[in-house]
Amino acid sequence: MEVLPGEKIAEGKTKEILTVKNPESLPAGDREYVLLQSKDRITANNAQRVNDMEGKGALATSTTVAIFELLNDCGVKTHFVQRHTDTSLVSVKCAMVPIEFVTRRVATGSFLKRNQGVKEGHRFAPPLLEYFFKDDEAGDPQWSYQQIVAAAMDCGGVVIKEHHLDEMSRMTVTVFEILERAWASLGCTLVDMKIEFGVNPVNGEILLADVIDNDSWRLWPSGDRRLQMDKQVYRDLREVTVEAMQEIRKNYAWVAEKASHLSSKPWGRVVIFMGSASDKDHCDKIAKVLRELKIPVTFHVCSAHKSTPMSLGVLHEIEAEAVPTVIIAVAGRSNGLGPVLAGNTVLPVINCPPMSSQWGEADVWSSLRMPSGLGCTTAIQPDTAALNAATILSLNDHMLWGRMRGRQLNTYVGLIHANQKINQ
Repeated sequence: MEVLPGEKIAEGKTKEILTVKNPESLPAGDREYVLLQSKDRITANNAQRVNDMEGKGALATSTTVAIFELLNDCGVKTHFVQRHTDTSLVSVKCAMVPIEFVTRRVATGSFLKRNQGVKEGHRFAPPLLEYFFKDDEAGDPQWSYQQIVAAAMDCGGVVIKEHHLDEMSRMTVTVFEILERAWASLGCTLVDMKIEFGVNPVNGEILLADVIDNDSWRLWPSGDRRLQMDKQVYRDLREVTVEAMQEIRKNYAWVAEKASHLSSKPWGRVVIFMGSASDKDHCDKIAKVLRELKIPVTFHVCSAHKSTPMSLGVLHEIEAEAVPTVIIAVAGRSNGLGPVLAGNTVLPVINCPPMSSQWGEADVWSSLRMPSGLGCTTAIQPDTAALNAATILSLNDHMLWGRMRGRQLNTYVGLIHANQKINQ
């Protein structure tokens, strides 16, 4: 069913927010929906400079949709639901937190003016997090962590306290790191970025909100500031001319096109060897975690003791396919499977023996005590083996790295919520 726009409920410098006339066309749940409509307008210096730019609304929407689809895929909780038109998207209705969360990897721009003595190009590791209170008349002043907590801002019935700010701060850095890796896969350096959060008034959940487009960051292809493709080019103009605006539009179109390629298909796979079909339940537990991370999984039943030629034949077929692969060997009792595979390939091999209560303590030594020259590792728990394989593959797969980072983020946020609940 087509989503129909309703009345305008808010308007900013570069977008409008509309109600959804027929919310029944969208998934039911503990949320309400709005439409975010982007304008063909570009601004700088708290709207002291404002210009129309043909097509900007569509380019901004394309970039925002690509970024939020990537972040949703990585498990980050956002307000984004779906694209609506070329210039609008459907999102969860939020009460916005009036703070801009800024993450910096490289010292440049306004940071240098506020922190004299810091050399341009200094790299922050971990990324530096700063907070700015949204107030155009005051020039969006920088606030400290303590100021935000002391302000006790009511957003959608939720008073922002320390644990809320901790949650948003951790999310901010995680979002930056995920997008930094994604842009690096296309040869671009994400220098810094600003994002905003909102509160779902229906359930009090904090969501990454607003838009993330070419106005939101500094982006330097090949790490070269002279090639910058973001709004800073517009800010730096001495004079706004037709020719200058055409070049800036080309930059925004370039970024929107590149953003559409940030999400990628799985780069590698995991192959699970089991010594017996009776190990299938154990292997399914490993595969469940891998599939949650969208890693392709295949199974083979081979015994290193009873069918050595078969085991090595399957191994050679896997190597011949030239697909990045991690092998997980599942064999109980005397585990020869992992060591035999590890001794005949340079692919990573992880042992994950199904431990029996009767013989587990004795059997595990056949997985832990390797012959010299073998780099085969051992994980006892199925989920540990799966996550170990995922971390190996994520070294060259930014989407998988992002899902792993998103998983860590949600674990951290879950602990924040659990601690708050138990202390209420």
